[in-house]
Order: sequence, then structure tokens, then C-alpha cells
Amino acid sequence: MSGCSNCGSGAGPLAEGRELVEFVYQAHGGALRNRPLPQGGLQTKCQGCNGEFILSTFVGCCPHCSGVHAVSPPRAHDAANIQYAGEDFVFSA
Repeated sequence: MSGCSNCGSGAGPLAEGRELVEFVYQAHGGALRNRPLPQGGLQTKCQGCNGEFILSTFVGCCPHCSGVHAVSPPRAHDAANIQYAGEDFVFSA
């Protein structure tokens, strides 16, 4: 994502965990977070409760425990790249 305005923050599309989730959530003024993933999403297991679900947008929540997960566009081809924000994660207003 060269030229990305959020990349100057220290976090970027290759960050991990909470840092990646926050990066993707804020990227491009928030326009990316609800954009559908290519090929209909990625089948995954929640890294919090281990429940199975499909991450269908770049930022999404587990339907079982509401754990927040995200993947960045350059890595959206593989479910192994999905990152988890952690049990205590809450989006700040």
C-alpha cells in the first residue's frame, strides 16, 4: 500500500495483532474496514474462542464471541495472515 497515509504512524499492512487491526480499521479514513474481501472472504478460526467463521471484510468480528480480527489487502489471500486484536480490545470512539 505505497503512499498510504496511515503508514507514517509506525504501523503498517505487515503489522501483527492489535496493531494490524487498528491499522486496517483506520486505513484510508476508515473506508477499507467494511470493504468485502476478494473471493468472498476467508474461512478461519477465531483466535479468541476457536469458533469457525468466514472473515468477509477486512475487519470483522467472530459471530461466537465478538473477537475482532483483520487482514490487510496485501495479505488477504491467505487466512494465516488474519490477526486478532485480543480479548480486551474495544474500538475507541
